[in-house]
Amino acid sequence: MIKVILWDIDGTLLDFRPVERHALLSSFEKICPGDCTDAMLEDYSAINRKYWEALERKEITKAEVLVQRFEEFFGKYGIDTALAKPFNAEYQVRLGDEVHFFPKAKETVEALKQAGIRQYAVTNGTKVAQDIKLKRSGLDQLFDGIYISEVAGYDKPDKRFFQKVFQEIGNYDKGEIIIVGDSLTGDMRGGNNAGIHTCWFNPQGLEKHVTVVTEHEIKSIDEVLSVIQKY
Repeated sequence: MIKVILWDIDGTLLDFRPVERHALLSSFEKICPGDCTDAMLEDYSAINRKYWEALERKEITKAEVLVQRFEEFFGKYGIDTALAKPFNAEYQVRLGDEVHFFPKAKETVEALKQAGIRQYAVTNGTKVAQDIKLKRSGLDQLFDGIYISEVAGYDKPDKRFFQKVFQEIGNYDKGEIIIVGDSLTGDMRGGNNAGIHTCWFNPQGLEKHVTVVTEHEIKSIDEVLSVIQKY
């Protein structure tokens, strides 16, 4: 049976899209002159995804992701790239201003906690942003532990990130653990590397664009309840 769930946070339990928009617009108001249009927001989102996927492929470091994504974005729109570093610092704080759960996400975590399932956050997000949003959302009180990659020293999907988690959570068989996340390259590949069960949260019904094993695919977070009953 499944005794442990490893939850990704952004894009899985929490809807990152409205938070990203708010953080960008708020940071623009404070750091950058001029407006940030909807088209610019879409461009940034695509650039951001590209950098995080490069991190998951171990092509760049987390520090490079955080600044270089804004350098590329600013360069495209003629904004001083020297603002990238202070902009990112402001942006990390603003990411904690708002919390938007996906439908039934918090209720699912609460139900699983009541059922005695151990639950842990596993995230590549920055400690600054995650500490704020986990507290604001109340997830910090529901989880049995929180694992942030920059604290662990390794990023998903690195097997060493999961080894650190396994060392600390107790004596569980890998067949008793499942990871739930929206990222094929981070969460699902990470689960494959770690030898645990995988559940892909894919609310938009996207095509699988990389070669990874996804044992389960769900469109609503509460489907996790039926997934774990299959074991």
